[in-house]
Amino acid sequence: MTIAEIDERNATGSFHGLRVLDFSTTIAGPHCTRMLADMGAEVIKIEPAEGETMRIRPPVRNGSSSVFGTLNAGKKSIVLDLKSPEAVEIVRHVVKDADILVENFRPGVMRRLKLDYPSLHPFNPRLVYCSISGYGQTGPSAELPAYAPVIHAASGYDMAHLAYQPGRNRPDYCGIYHADVLTGVYAFGAISAALYQRQLNGRGQHIDVSMLESMLTLTLNEVQNAQFEVAPPSRPMFGPVETADGYVMVAIASEKTFQGMVRAAGHPEWTSDSRFAKYADRRRHWNDLMDGVENWSRTVTTASCLTELSAHGVPCSAYRTVAEAIDDPQIAHRGGLAEVEDDGGSFKVMNMPFRMSGAKVAAGKRAPALGEHTRSLLGENQIAGVAGKR
Repeated sequence: MTIAEIDERNATGSFHGLRVLDFSTTIAGPHCTRMLADMGAEVIKIEPAEGETMRIRPPVRNGSSSVFGTLNAGKKSIVLDLKSPEAVEIVRHVVKDADILVENFRPGVMRRLKLDYPSLHPFNPRLVYCSISGYGQTGPSAELPAYAPVIHAASGYDMAHLAYQPGRNRPDYCGIYHADVLTGVYAFGAISAALYQRQLNGRGQHIDVSMLESMLTLTLNEVQNAQFEVAPPSRPMFGPVETADGYVMVAIASEKTFQGMVRAAGHPEWTSDSRFAKYADRRRHWNDLMDGVENWSRTVTTASCLTELSAHGVPCSAYRTVAEAIDDPQIAHRGGLAEVEDDGGSFKVMNMPFRMSGAKVAAGKRAPALGEHTRSLLGENQIAGVAGKR
């Protein structure tokens, strides 16, 4: 029996019973709070009357964005005009029963609204308050505007990636927002740690998560190379290997996998070749090694190449589209996709990439309509004047 099968039998998630106030928008914060929701927390998303910006991101069906749904499945939505003093009073009241608050406004915004950590701490000393921002809450760059593509550039990530693209001198365009997803995961981890610490001392705390520092953690080798002089290989260590009908990725990270690759390529004698036998020499002659491998791989199809490499224990994969990847039987076996509904119909989202034998980890079944839970959570007598114009 797999953990995924056991998971289906569990009624609750690890964070069942926790209440989260989610003031975050776009990706980093909502990704963090979506994880909290998947773990069983009640997540209340606070939105302006016009809704947060991701509600209009395509694909949009019948006015509902499935991208918004991906980030906000399983949450509740209330509408509050935070510029209204009455709305601020409501937040101060609701926060008394909250466990976690997540926000990713530019530093200073929550302070001006009188909803920052020092302002709310007296109402709930057990509150775990998480602030996500581009550069951190303090410092010379703290108040600079930041989105993921800007942080990719500022962190050195784009230039580090460019160094692995032979013949290129212009950084890549940015379409996939690593900084947002990564920072959301770090925020989730920090919140989990703060909740454990609260179990010990009974106190909440303020968490300050920086997108810039989050992105820098991706450049493990490059941070070291920036401090010490390291000769680069003649070509990047890992890249596409051409076949008769496409490309495959081959990752050689150990002596065993190196030996498997050269045997698959029909050159077992390369294990004792002075150019390749030792790792340091292999790095210097990497271009020669991979040219030799491609002399073989170009004579076979991608399928045959993968079969041969796998038979020799070499980590490898075809270059797949996302559509092909989510159609992988392994994803189905793991229960990697969940079906979610919103006012536009149904769509599939990724479940979290981990399973637990003693707790439920699953996406919520519905993404909320704008303000869907305002009345049920706040009551009719608190609506007037605090929700803005609808």
